[in-house]
Amino acid sequence: MTSDSSLFAMSVPLAARMRPRSLSEVVGQSHLLKPGSPLRQLATPIADGKAPASTSVLLWGPPGTGKTTLAQAIARDSGRRFVELSAITAGVKDVREVMVQSQKERDAYGTGTLLFLDEIHRFSKAQQDALLPGVEAGWVTLIAATTENPSFSVIAPLLSRSLLLTLEPLSEDDIATLVDRAVSDPRGLNGEVALEAGERDQIVLLAQGDARRALTVLEAAGAHAASVGNTTIERADIEESLDHALVRYDRDGDQHYDIISAFIKSVRGSDADAAVHWLARMIEGGEDPRFIARRLMILAAEDIGLADPQALPLAVAAFETVQQIGMPEGRIPLAEATIYLALAPKSNAAYNAINAALEDVRAGMQPSVPKPLRSSNYAGAKGRGNGVGYVYPHDDAKAVVPQDYVTGKVAKRRYYIPKEVGFERELAERWAKLRAIIRGLGK
Repeated sequence: MTSDSSLFAMSVPLAARMRPRSLSEVVGQSHLLKPGSPLRQLATPIADGKAPASTSVLLWGPPGTGKTTLAQAIARDSGRRFVELSAITAGVKDVREVMVQSQKERDAYGTGTLLFLDEIHRFSKAQQDALLPGVEAGWVTLIAATTENPSFSVIAPLLSRSLLLTLEPLSEDDIATLVDRAVSDPRGLNGEVALEAGERDQIVLLAQGDARRALTVLEAAGAHAASVGNTTIERADIEESLDHALVRYDRDGDQHYDIISAFIKSVRGSDADAAVHWLARMIEGGEDPRFIARRLMILAAEDIGLADPQALPLAVAAFETVQQIGMPEGRIPLAEATIYLALAPKSNAAYNAINAALEDVRAGMQPSVPKPLRSSNYAGAKGRGNGVGYVYPHDDAKAVVPQDYVTGKVAKRRYYIPKEVGFERELAERWAKLRAIIRGLGK
């Protein structure tokens, strides 16, 4: 089992060896592979005298969902010449060379070329522009892959000439099927080790919908089992092959926005357990802890507000603590702030108040400052009436007096409408009494 002939000693990774050879072997993405679908049409073998389907395609989805696999399978099934470029290493010159050669192949032999471009979002505008002539002329059928939203990373002319298809993370059943296939298939582990259902489920869980990750974990666990003379992969083999659970989290991609969104909405929704889970996902994925702390400060002000006046100071303290002590210890104040904010009473009354006031100001509702409120701390001010008639609140026993602090339509507007939750319940009662005195209501 540990000899050089073992499949575990092969230099080609298991995920590459198990890549489907045709669309019929592809697992998952059934919504894209229905009969008559664009991908099925692209995979139709090129027949004499019949022009092949040449629609260019943008495949958008998370890692390990089969973007490269689909492109290669379509090329094999259709009989097209397959060329693969990576946006990380290829430049404009490489793209133009592919276009020139593809034109020659088509003119000389009538064969089509399928160009698979991985990580197209890493291409600059100039590099993407270089693709357009070949796509428009039909020299190549482009299948481009991206893990980022193409609306933001692909130029409009290329978007308009391509069909955008969204790939979904593979289901647990899909991953389980791929793992079982890899254990028994001659291209895979060829039955050199067995895998029980419990350990397979653990690998499926670690994969998080990523086929490549599942096969990488399987290969590492199988190699560890074989190295110690085991014929069955055990839980210890899986654990020993990993430093920690692999977490899908792209700080520069959609996962960054999706997970921080789930985190904020969980705290806003008062679900402390869900909030701590999303916090752990960000921490384990390498998110900047200061970014998380900043979001907590914003959340404390926007969603908790005056229902708990201690929420914002606590969030600020968490930010300052994280900045001072760093990670991994910073996870503790982050967790404390997350749980506190999740369990705090919620009010967005202050948030609504300032937004409503800003809307009025921008709409032109800007009355002059009442003369009693104007500054009188300069020569001639009182001669203009500035400060005249101002009533000093502290002269009153309760330090509140009837007075016009704003005039016109604004005087009738209500911006701060407290909620009957937490500390803001007390503020609601107090504000009602104060407003009645100030506005001279109820007399």
